[in-house]
Amino acid sequence: MKLLENNIIRLRALEADDLNLLFNIENDPQFWEVSNTLAPYSRQLLGQYLKNSGQDIFEAKQLRLVITKKEDETVLGLVDLFDFNPHHQRAGIGILIMKKHQHKGYALNTLEVFIRYAFEHLDIHQLYANIPVSNKNSIRLFEKFKFIEVGIQKEWIKVKGQFQDVVFMQLINPNHP
Repeated sequence: MKLLENNIIRLRALEADDLNLLFNIENDPQFWEVSNTLAPYSRQLLGQYLKNSGQDIFEAKQLRLVITKKEDETVLGLVDLFDFNPHHQRAGIGILIMKKHQHKGYALNTLEVFIRYAFEHLDIHQLYANIPVSNKNSIRLFEKFKFIEVGIQKEWIKVKGQFQDVVFMQLINPNHP
């Protein structure tokens, strides 16, 4: 089995053909609450982002990969490594599965593959996730992989005019010194 796949999903780099995918996801207000987006992105700006997306993770401090179904390369969503800090060997992780592909195990498979990649290939000591307390499915997903709740960020995000708490979850690499 290759590093960025399992029997169900494959993670791949962003490509120029992904402009429409990014445009649709980044401009969907339902995702803005967790991404800190306040206004739509232009195709031109996203095209520029795609041109720079091949930048080395140590330079960009982030990595975004496209989640695809292994059997037919159907695009399922995106997975992000963000706030990468090579000195402290930690990074945040975020997963977005498009609505029509949710509740089919793709997030579970993505997290399995991405944790392995982060720990074994990038030598990350710890991963963390910020999850709105109302997103019980995501909290359970991360708990399945032994992420633990280490705190609550009170009134951390604003959703539909109301402030909402966010669970801060962390996973320490068990094989890291």
